[in-house]
Amino acid sequence: MLTPTLCKNTGTDIVKAYTGKVLWVDLTHGTWSDESIPDAIYQKYLGGTGLGAWLLYREIPAGADPLGPDNVLGFLPGLLTGTGSLFTGRWMAVAKSPLTGTWGEANCGGNLAYAIKQCGYDGILFKGISPTPVYLYIDSHGPQLRDASHLWGQDAIDTEDTLLSAHAGSAGKKKPSVATIGPAGEKLSLISGIVNDRGRLAARAGLGAVMGSKRLKAVVLAGAQRVGPHDPLKTKLLSLKCKRDMILPPRLVSTGLLRTFGSILGKIPLGMTQSGNLLGAILSKWGTIGTYQFSVGCGDAPFKNWAGTARDMPRVHQAIDPDRVLKSEKRKYHCRGCPLGCGGIVELNATLKESHKPEYETTAGFTALLLNDDLDLVYEINEMLNRAGMDTISASASVAFAMECFEKGWITKEDTGGIDLTWGNGSAIRQVVYQMINRQGFGAWLTDGSKNAAQTLHSAAMGSAIQAGGQEIAYHDPRLDPGLALHASVDPSPGKHTNGGYLFYELYQLWKRVPSLPHPTLLYSKKSRFTPGNGHAESAVAVSNFTQFYNALGACYMGMLIGVDRVPIFEWANAVTGWQLSPEAYLRIGQRIQTLRQMFNLRQGIDPRSLKISKRLTGDPPLEWGPNHGASYDLDLLMHDYWRAIGWGAETGIPTAETLRALDLLAIVQATNEGAAG
Repeated sequence: MLTPTLCKNTGTDIVKAYTGKVLWVDLTHGTWSDESIPDAIYQKYLGGTGLGAWLLYREIPAGADPLGPDNVLGFLPGLLTGTGSLFTGRWMAVAKSPLTGTWGEANCGGNLAYAIKQCGYDGILFKGISPTPVYLYIDSHGPQLRDASHLWGQDAIDTEDTLLSAHAGSAGKKKPSVATIGPAGEKLSLISGIVNDRGRLAARAGLGAVMGSKRLKAVVLAGAQRVGPHDPLKTKLLSLKCKRDMILPPRLVSTGLLRTFGSILGKIPLGMTQSGNLLGAILSKWGTIGTYQFSVGCGDAPFKNWAGTARDMPRVHQAIDPDRVLKSEKRKYHCRGCPLGCGGIVELNATLKESHKPEYETTAGFTALLLNDDLDLVYEINEMLNRAGMDTISASASVAFAMECFEKGWITKEDTGGIDLTWGNGSAIRQVVYQMINRQGFGAWLTDGSKNAAQTLHSAAMGSAIQAGGQEIAYHDPRLDPGLALHASVDPSPGKHTNGGYLFYELYQLWKRVPSLPHPTLLYSKKSRFTPGNGHAESAVAVSNFTQFYNALGACYMGMLIGVDRVPIFEWANAVTGWQLSPEAYLRIGQRIQTLRQMFNLRQGIDPRSLKISKRLTGDPPLEWGPNHGASYDLDLLMHDYWRAIGWGAETGIPTAETLRALDLLAIVQATNEGAAG
């Protein structure tokens, strides 16, 4: 580590799409330094996840303790962030995950990604552990580490407000951007995340605990550098065309139409290749909550910890109505560079004056999954978890696990401290979540997620902890789309629904830019999804490669689901960088990133075969009623086909030497291994 340096920014310099450097902060010694990144690295790995994979593979030693000083926590914007391209305002938190032990990443929107670049960096990375709580502050005079003892113990939103007040005016007319942890991260909950924009979370993989273990309370960014594309005119024209083409008028879509459409699809034996046009209209009108009734109807949404169906909650459509959520919306919330504004700020009552609107995942997790029909409780718990900095997916799944254990008699009221964990009991849900946040009482048993809780019971309990590699599954049913189980199980960051699914391939429309990829038919038998072949492995690999490509650009997967025929992500990449690469070449970069992430896991001693999703979601045992009744599939066969298609060992998931050589990864793998041996 070099001696501390200051980055003198004038506030008027225009930089390229990438700044060419990252900031390293050594929290143990309270020092920092810049590292210059060669152009060739950006051309191989882009930014965001790709740059993070290259840096963390190099820096984190084998067997590193995720909550120890050797782990590296990185904040990285995408390559296209701030360039005028749309949907590219996302940032990625990366580290070795304390929840899964694998490559860990958590994606988030808001305004933080652009703020990182305005400070002159393509990444801010932290090593070591501070002896006392600190926060990092960066303005035009450079980085500083400041005392955060007075902030330790505050929730995330109060912390952000305190820091914004303390640094008002430091970024001129623009407010500084803040990322922070709440009590969950401070208490090292393995399902805690990192919060920005007063309730947007980089929620997955337990990276809030990594931040808490380093005693890093917050990052405050008040830089003023500007970012510019290689070809501003072309970038702008592409963005104008995208705005014109991407969505249906939202007035043409109603909850009744979506409920009917979902129910029809749930009852017929045929599937239909879907377009992202409808999704764009839904997101523009309601946000992600707009998909709730469709998901219930077609069999996408889970009930009763994935073991039940809509029969277990007959009033689900009446109780959980997206239109009711829409009526409570005070104003729309847009991440930077997003034309949709799928987020929203809601106002409910004197107590909850202003809060981020619950997303689909939060709502499904705290309603259908738990058989709770109290939508007001969802608002309340959403705000609790946002302030705590705890992942709503893992939190709700952990409560569902506990309720199933209670129903089966594996835990009793004596274990719960008198809490009646019967399905749908709102007061019990509220009490357990409060205890989870504060690592107190019975709830402390669930603070590190369902798999860790299940390991303290008998072996049968593990079947009720619905997860992959230790991370709880989001609320889209693999018994409807087996591609969700496949991607959750083969991706180096397991358990995330954003890794991909068969539906993702349909919505991305990649074959329209890469004609050699499989072309789906308009109608197909649903049963055809459950067996290898039919181009499933090739399309799944294309989804993985595309996902890594756009994550490296800082693009939002919701925007990408509208389809590359309407959202010109490949064309933006060329206009912003001036590289003029083909879509095939960009997908090859995505494959390189995906493979390096897999090599990270292997270096950390992870067996790829150990990350499989829970058997319940493969139809073992199958559901007896509902749209997915009787559905089952052999996940091992799907995984082996995927590994073969991407160039990894079909039986092991280990990238072959030929693949490493073809992707130009042999040098970094050999150099890192030799360095470790030395």
